[in-house]
Amino acid sequence: HERLDVWRDAMALVEAVYRITARFPDAERFGLTLQLRRSAVSVPSNIAEGAARRSRSEYLRFLSIARGSLAELDTQLQIAARLNMAVDDGAVRELADRTFARLNALIRSLDMPAPQVREDAGFYESPIPNPESHA
Repeated sequence: HERLDVWRDAMALVEAVYRITARFPDAERFGLTLQLRRSAVSVPSNIAEGAARRSRSEYLRFLSIARGSLAELDTQLQIAARLNMAVDDGAVRELADRTFARLNALIRSLDMPAPQVREDAGFYESPIPNPESHA
């Protein structure tokens, strides 16, 4: 999982969230601060746990949980901005968007049907009708 760009982006997002929330008012220590940090930590954690699973369906389930946590984090960042708690310079939003895009791409790639192997011929059959075509 550590080689996945999406996991690396998610880890960078955790660091950014911790930096932002360190400047929140003390009254929010157990409120929005805690929620933001838990949501942020959940993203790379679920990516890692899913990657360690033995089946594609389990991997997809944990990636889906990571995507939900990322959506939750995005909402919480918007709440913090509306309450004037966080100064968003756009970097965190860009990092969250990139993480979301890479996570969605990974989910799409895993959600495609597995390539078919013809048992009678004993060779791989491409799901593309003409794999030599670049059209």
